[in-house]
Amino acid sequence: MAVNQDLIGREFPPTAPYLVGREKVREFARAVFADAPQHTDVEAARTAGFADVVAPPTFAMVIQDQTLQQLLAEPDSGIVLARTIHAEQRFAYTRPIVAGDELTGRLTVTGIRMMGGNAMITSEAEITDAEGSHVVTATSVLLVGSEEGAA
Repeated sequence: MAVNQDLIGREFPPTAPYLVGREKVREFARAVFADAPQHTDVEAARTAGFADVVAPPTFAMVIQDQTLQQLLAEPDSGIVLARTIHAEQRFAYTRPIVAGDELTGRLTVTGIRMMGGNAMITSEAEITDAEGSHVVTATSVLLVGSEEGAA
């Protein structure tokens, strides 16, 4: 089954709100070796002008993953997880994510490019806060390999 070209333009429902916890930010910062004090120390974050610890930029992936799970679960997508790799990732921030934020993601498939039987699926997750204000757009490219050579 090939990747469904009708996915282009498909929008998915908003994800359940994700409450950004202080300890989750600290754990994530340690995991990605983000050692700036505002990622782990509340007072350093407040001195820098933030309400609480600041998540490293790639933390948005936590919320984006919820949106990508919706895409991967689509029965008509033609996406086979065993032949899929995460090829590219970009973030465009309006403001940093801080502990205490309640974030929701909404995924749209923005493009599919076929390359020799392989498909590159581009999607954008618009991540907003509890007031509906934009926080970050997370753009992801998934590379889905062709069925050729599959066992």
